[in-house]
Amino acid sequence: MTDVREVTCRPLQTRALWFFVGLAAAGVSLLVVRMAYEGPDAWLGLGLLLSLVGIASLRAVTVRVSADAYGLHSRTLLRRRSVPWRDVADLRVRLKYANTPRVQETRRVILVLGDGRKRLLPLPHSWSPDDPDFDAEVGALRALHRRYGDPESSHLPVVSYRTAGSGWAGSLALCALLLACAGLAAWWVPSIGSDELAWKSAAPCTSGTPVAEREEGGCLTTLSAVIARTDANWPAKKPSWLYFADRRPLERLAVSREDAEEFRPGDRVELTIWRREVMEVAGERHVWRQHVPVAGDAAAVAAALALAAGHPGARVLLRLRGRRLPDDEVLPSVLPFTAALVGTALWLLPLSYLNPTTLLTSRVAIAWAAAGSLATLGLLTWAWRATRIRTPEAAATVEGSAELEGQEEQRGEVFLAARFLEHTDYNPYRFGTHIVLGGGPPAVTPHPGPGRFAAKPIPMDRLTVGGVRRVRGSDGDTVPRSWHIAELDDAGKPVRLAASPADLTRIIRELSLGETAAHTAKQES
Repeated sequence: MTDVREVTCRPLQTRALWFFVGLAAAGVSLLVVRMAYEGPDAWLGLGLLLSLVGIASLRAVTVRVSADAYGLHSRTLLRRRSVPWRDVADLRVRLKYANTPRVQETRRVILVLGDGRKRLLPLPHSWSPDDPDFDAEVGALRALHRRYGDPESSHLPVVSYRTAGSGWAGSLALCALLLACAGLAAWWVPSIGSDELAWKSAAPCTSGTPVAEREEGGCLTTLSAVIARTDANWPAKKPSWLYFADRRPLERLAVSREDAEEFRPGDRVELTIWRREVMEVAGERHVWRQHVPVAGDAAAVAAALALAAGHPGARVLLRLRGRRLPDDEVLPSVLPFTAALVGTALWLLPLSYLNPTTLLTSRVAIAWAAAGSLATLGLLTWAWRATRIRTPEAAATVEGSAELEGQEEQRGEVFLAARFLEHTDYNPYRFGTHIVLGGGPPAVTPHPGPGRFAAKPIPMDRLTVGGVRRVRGSDGDTVPRSWHIAELDDAGKPVRLAASPADLTRIIRELSLGETAAHTAKQES
């Protein structure tokens, strides 16, 4: 790979793409001829679809990305670009997961310019986590960059949805949209509450009712009618109907399927009308009532939308806290803030439902809100501390020392959740989930104990402990965000060991002691 002089990336399946281009061109030509003789008809839609397929296929088949000693060149259907290597800061891989019935992983290359701008290269493009061609092309591009440029990173950065460089514009837009919806729902609460109170206090119309109130429908009017027929439609989302004889007082009324099945043709019913709308249909066997919006429902919906906006808002907050991290470093999980939002919902939703319009006037509601706010403040403080970004040095000093003091007194075997990320003879096919210390040499086991069944001893004399770092996007999604990675050397082969900061500190200490003992024994021999 170091002898690469030039790289050219072309799309796969070019024959199939050219076939679609030709098919679309032939189809559009036939449709143009048809339109010239018979005029526009239903076939025009098919011609538009074929033209879009042809344009998309032509765009895909004409894409090229190449690199040489000068720089990086990209060509699409309408644009050509060339960037010299001196202006390229780095080449990274963007990892995304497609929402398909089977989770699909897509990878593309991000071009980072010296001024901080980022561009997504059209090629190479991979739809598989195990694609040797994509890995080879990316490796060749980075080899040319190392030879003729000055890359920022010595390793291949992988940017995914868990890393600091994944961006926060989408989360910010979603948060703003949910907050706007919450504000709109809250704005409707007083009006809905007023209508609800008016319906509950409405009285039947009498001879003493003012004419203006009767014309506006402020009182309840009762009319007799006869069911002519019913129409119970399926599925339930489709409205069902009650039809009235002689179309009096109206032709039909939309009801649910269950209500339509309860009425029979010929049933005599009484209709209650309020504000020129049928609110109730009462028969001998069944009574249908129109749903009246409740202010508590609207207030609870507004509160739920506001809490839902907190989840993308927390993602934006974590992105801002980690803005100084490299783009490929994994950020802490947003789950602590989600737990705080769930805890807030336990008191905020009932409060909003029971006190939609009296939140600031009821002493009980004010006390309830004050106590709940204090609980939420405590949860948010815990979430803020739980999602702090801990460097390996700080974790080893604070957590590692405290954990070691408690574990030094332990006797016998101790099983620590940790795993090597590479396939080795002591971790075949990456089967290990724990490392056992004590009661013998350190070993990799596929279980949390007890006992050393299926344990593979770790060759202490071959391993050399290197540095410790935070989790990166290239380490995979199976590594928890709060763990750290120790980079080891196994007789010239790089090996990664993942564990929680405290456990990793103890494991490294054991490996270092074993390495020192092996070195001493070798010198004595």
